[in-house]
Amino acid sequence: MRRFSAAAALTSAVALASAGTAAAAGPTAIGPAPAGPAPAGPAPAGAAPAGAAATGPAATGPAATGAASPRGSVAFAHGTFAPYVDGATASTYDLDRVPPGARASVFSLSSGGVGTTTKLAVSGLQPDRRYGAHVHENPCGPSGDDAGSHFQHVQDPNPPSTDPDYANPDNEVWLDFTTTSHGTGVAVSHVDWSYGDRRPASVVIHEHHTSTDPGESGAAGPRLACINVDF
Repeated sequence: MRRFSAAAALTSAVALASAGTAAAAGPTAIGPAPAGPAPAGPAPAGAAPAGAAATGPAATGPAATGAASPRGSVAFAHGTFAPYVDGATASTYDLDRVPPGARASVFSLSSGGVGTTTKLAVSGLQPDRRYGAHVHENPCGPSGDDAGSHFQHVQDPNPPSTDPDYANPDNEVWLDFTTTSHGTGVAVSHVDWSYGDRRPASVVIHEHHTSTDPGESGAAGPRLACINVDF
């Protein structure tokens, strides 16, 4: 668990987005995020160093995350896709389109002062292919359906939501991406709101880019894979 000032965390988010976009051309797009400037003053007791990231065996276990605070929260998760097992960070439900051994990283900054910025970076997927991705309400489970609905800042009173007034990239976190010839991809979302007591729990990768058509808004095809993130 790590707490940052909103300004320091935002600097880290911007640096991460820039680095990930440049790296998407090769298979090195995935890896621990570069750390931003350390917050001023002493760190809270027991807090992880500012640049700490999940590595080694932790990559397939619970994700390293930030906690809600008036100064903002930061979450980071990194995992290698494999068929679902309890406690895994990254699970694939389609071994062809998200093969075992593919990897994903998710970084999120949410602060009342700056809104919510989310970055998804992937490697090892099918090359030159369009994928959809969204932040979802529930953790990953044995089935893609276990992740529940898209997280919405203002919830549609008539779920499942396909109303573009609610199912849109300003009210939800959409992370659609197109892979390079190396099978890497990067997506960044920014919305003007921040997480409160109600928080999402995962990012789901879908079959295709997200529709914005009335009656289909938010739809992106079958759920191919899921990454647990403790937002």
